[in-house]
Amino acid sequence: MSEAVPELLISLDIYLAAGVHIGTHIKTKDMKPFIYRVRPDGLYVLDVRKTDERIRIAARFIARHPPAKVAVVSARQYGFRPVEKFCSLVGAIPVVGRFIPGTFTNPKLPTYIEPELVVITDPRADKQAVIEASDMGLPTIAFCDTDNRAEYIDLIVPLNNKGRKSLALAYWLLAKQVLVERGELAPGEELPIPREEFETRVTPITPPTSEEG
Repeated sequence: MSEAVPELLISLDIYLAAGVHIGTHIKTKDMKPFIYRVRPDGLYVLDVRKTDERIRIAARFIARHPPAKVAVVSARQYGFRPVEKFCSLVGAIPVVGRFIPGTFTNPKLPTYIEPELVVITDPRADKQAVIEASDMGLPTIAFCDTDNRAEYIDLIVPLNNKGRKSLALAYWLLAKQVLVERGELAPGEELPIPREEFETRVTPITPPTSEEG
């Protein structure tokens, strides 16, 4: 008898609408196990069930650490708001924008912090943080797209880590699962912040009127 497939944390339609599965035209060896298929246009597609499974594992891992000892990093602009919202809910430390070299390794820096666990939004954009976490022996969780290499990453969470909606949904789900794992939220209970609030707001560019020249 085949094993029952666990129910997804959220419906497949919501995952797909957020584009969490949309990869790139590049496939690395590290990401090969997480790729579901390749589209006719050459775009690699991630396996949503593996994304869901790894979010659960990541949440259990994060929940075992003191909240203030978890650092969450994003140099990607679309990751700023999701990271800050995630950290506000679970009590972690947000490190967004340019990562100052020495943040994990130089106690003399005003930005210096001593986490026990690091969460990375994109191993390429956040390369300095990944290297410093490795130098300090810190376990590292990372959202990885099809084109990411995973040196120094302890837990890969396959994800479109370039998409605004994808990052918002992933961090929202991760926050919810961390709180469930801690016993601070019932499995069926909703977060106090809707997932739309995790999404980076894009300001539309209004073309000048004739009066404005």
